[in-house]
Amino acid sequence: MSNRRTPLHANAYRTTFLRSRAWFARRDAWFTDAVTRHHPLACVACGIQAKKRDLELHHLDYAGVQRLEDGRWVAHEPDGDLIPLHPYCHELLHRLIDRDAVLSRHRTRRAASELALDALRRTLTHAEGART
Repeated sequence: MSNRRTPLHANAYRTTFLRSRAWFARRDAWFTDAVTRHHPLACVACGIQAKKRDLELHHLDYAGVQRLEDGRWVAHEPDGDLIPLHPYCHELLHRLIDRDAVLSRHRTRRAASELALDALRRTLTHAEGART
């Protein structure tokens, strides 16, 4: 098992699931729940507050994602399996996972994401401190 991203042309998850009605409905439900719980929307990497349109959701686990035999997708991820990130922070998180052999091959997706997120937060905090 690998946590590395496969090329877009070979990745049905990225080419079909992330464009499916099931995903958009699940994504909308996640954001509605977050706002209902009165949590300000913010990127979990950099901590900057944002609007729904400015955030993506990263999967810590794919257990709730299924492709049915007829090709339709089911999106039943628990809220805790999704974390909001700015697109730039999301890309940095994936790059950290993709480039690290331990994170990409020897950790669960959740553990790899959490370790990469900690490293990303440290980097972003250090960069912010250097600018002030």
